[in-house]
Amino acid sequence: MKYRTIGTDPKTRREVSVLSLGTMHFGTATDEATAFAILDRYVEAGGTFIDTSGNYGFWVGTQGGESEELLGRWRRSRGVGEEIVIATKVGARPLAPGTSFTDNAEGLSARVIRESAERSRDRLGVARLDLLYAHIEDPAVPLGETVEAFAALVAEGTVGLLGVSNHWGWRVERARGLAAAAGLPGYEVLQYQYSYLRPRTDLPGLLSPDGMSGLLGGDLLSYLRAEPQLAIVAYSPLMRGGYVRPDKLDAAEFAEFGHPGTPVRLAALREVAKDAGATVNQVVLAWLIGGQVPMIPLVGASSVAQLDESLAAGDLELTTEQRTRLDAAW
Repeated sequence: MKYRTIGTDPKTRREVSVLSLGTMHFGTATDEATAFAILDRYVEAGGTFIDTSGNYGFWVGTQGGESEELLGRWRRSRGVGEEIVIATKVGARPLAPGTSFTDNAEGLSARVIRESAERSRDRLGVARLDLLYAHIEDPAVPLGETVEAFAALVAEGTVGLLGVSNHWGWRVERARGLAAAAGLPGYEVLQYQYSYLRPRTDLPGLLSPDGMSGLLGGDLLSYLRAEPQLAIVAYSPLMRGGYVRPDKLDAAEFAEFGHPGTPVRLAALREVAKDAGATVNQVVLAWLIGGQVPMIPLVGASSVAQLDESLAAGDLELTTEQRTRLDAAW
């Protein structure tokens, strides 16, 4: 397993594995025994970066929390300490069971940030959250209030690093600018949807008619090149099985990939996978980890076998020629 440092302040920065484990369905679709086995295998292989959220599980009719609660039980049963970095998120928990982040999200007010962070610490059984993300935008709350609320938790020592997910690039920069001007800690880790296939950017999103703010596009890629101290975590890098189940890419949830460039990229990916003696999933992950803008892929797994396939990507080194073939496919 390879590692990289996220964060810049010696008091809060952490070394994490270049492959992060997502636990969205742990405690719901993935039962506890299976989840524990996946977590154990991840740590055994050197994995140190686990991702969850305070709203995960809400789709079963609750307000979420099932994933964090399971991770708390796993931590206690295994004696896990500070060697494992657990990231969680606030802002997208529905305010009532049976509702969603699209119509009834808790938002990012100072009160909600404090209460949600405390709830997450209790569930996870930790005194400090290693990394706390602003999960989705809250245009109803002034950015300054959100920035100050996150910074207050860092000052108190109940949060280490700050991150942001699913925000428009201009709001990320504005929030970081506000923090810098006030001498406060700001967002240092970004989490966005990104993979090898290129999406259309002209389709409306769940939360905005202007598009899908959670997709990593050219503006944020350019921003990351200019700000190399920032870390980027790429979620859904394997397209929820879409690379091995092409029929899944025809589903409505993948409408943004329905354009002539997708078959060309898929063909190049298969050719490089064959040449490298690897699976297409492993090539995608290796491409992300070793790119010009290096990314930390956030992978999910419903079995140890699925996780093992992803873990093997950490040892896959693509040649310059293979990367050129992948990058040149349009």
